[in-house]
Amino acid sequence: MTTIAIVGAGFSGTLVALHLLRQCPPGTRIVLIERNHQFGLGQAYATGNPNHLLNVPAGRMSAFHQRPDDFLRWLKTLPKNELDGVAPTADSFAPRRLFGAYMRHLLRMEMQRPAPLARLVLVQGDVVGIDRGMHPLTLHLDHGPPIRAELAVLAVGNFPPAPVPIADPSFYDSPLYRPDPWARDAFTGLDPAAPVLLVGTGLTMVDAAVSLLDQGHLGPIYALSRRGLLPRRHVSGTPPPDTAPSYPTDLTALVRCLRREVAVAAETGGDWRPVIDAMRPFTQDVWQAMSLPDRARFLRHLRPWWEVHRHRMPGPVADRIEQARERRQLRIRAGHIRGFRVEDGMIDVIYRPRGVELTATLLVARVINCAGPGADYDRIADPLVRRLLHEGTARPDALRLGLDVTGTCALRLGTGAISRRIFAVGPVTKAAFWEMTAVPDIRRQCELLAQHLAALVRTPASITAPAATRPSVLTDAI
Repeated sequence: MTTIAIVGAGFSGTLVALHLLRQCPPGTRIVLIERNHQFGLGQAYATGNPNHLLNVPAGRMSAFHQRPDDFLRWLKTLPKNELDGVAPTADSFAPRRLFGAYMRHLLRMEMQRPAPLARLVLVQGDVVGIDRGMHPLTLHLDHGPPIRAELAVLAVGNFPPAPVPIADPSFYDSPLYRPDPWARDAFTGLDPAAPVLLVGTGLTMVDAAVSLLDQGHLGPIYALSRRGLLPRRHVSGTPPPDTAPSYPTDLTALVRCLRREVAVAAETGGDWRPVIDAMRPFTQDVWQAMSLPDRARFLRHLRPWWEVHRHRMPGPVADRIEQARERRQLRIRAGHIRGFRVEDGMIDVIYRPRGVELTATLLVARVINCAGPGADYDRIADPLVRRLLHEGTARPDALRLGLDVTGTCALRLGTGAISRRIFAVGPVTKAAFWEMTAVPDIRRQCELLAQHLAALVRTPASITAPAATRPSVLTDAI
């Protein structure tokens, strides 16, 4: 029996497992390994807050390209009291927790298949190393016996934000600082009237602000980033212009092209959103065809503007953010943090406002890092990542967006060679594909990777039978 091990059972890992089960030949076993107790959720969909909404309409959130309404049909089977007041329509933005429940439902369906159709094995544990020196691969866990597999897929998801570089980083050891906005203690023990600083102004900050408002926070909420840009609002726009341009791969020409199309849309009473959305099916192709210097220029100068226009807020969330700003509770600042000074249980946040030479201060009771996922793998402390890099099994990409992978998601070793047995999916592959955070993008990637791995499994010379004992099956994790 051929074994494919998947490290991480969040959305990316669960989805690639589901597609492998559909595309690999019958003699293939899929082992899905997750460090947390619950499978199928990951960081994004583990939230229990019904006001944390999907940023993609329900009609585009299916796990399967060939069944585009699968998630929507599942939503319609739920009792009304489980929908948190959201109508199950193609254009609605459902609570993220419901999408997590949908993924767990798909896992349960696979686990309930009778033998010999049952091929999915769930293993709870933390993979701390992958030995590629022999065939098959050996995956070492923090507890329990190792797992041997012919192929492995890294689906490690997102890591907490990196701290802002400052001269004296000792503040980051203070109990007044929270490095992970998704941690259970991020908002606990906070005086409802106390001022708070959220570092970052993107979608992670939006979620954090909603969480604070939901727990009855009344004090000022400051949000600080270098440019102070907020994600734009989702609206129902008109179709994009009929000109349907080709997309240049030179960065300057591409920006001119998009600006021209936005201007044409405005002249005809349209909106910029369909212009951005029309590029979505081609964004990865454009990114991969763009030169490395142009990619670096984009990251330095244009990335924040692209992010706020491309990754937008659902209407109900945007309403709450706007209301909090109108009553002056949520206060957006643009500037660069220079340091922190703790005195009498409060924090002076020293920052230089954008376009100003002199520094300013904010007095807050807590600093929560909402700057977005950490992506520079040279700075990520995860034991598996550190070991993979140290042993040359993987290497960071040139732009520090994730790990270096090929177009078929194969890891590049420290020497630059292409791994034949270890692959990656999801946000870790952002350097190669750029758009790799939204469900439709990850779904496409998982489908293509499953096709590729299924083809490898069908090549007898590339695999041998595993020698490990069958891992124990978990039934309560989903």
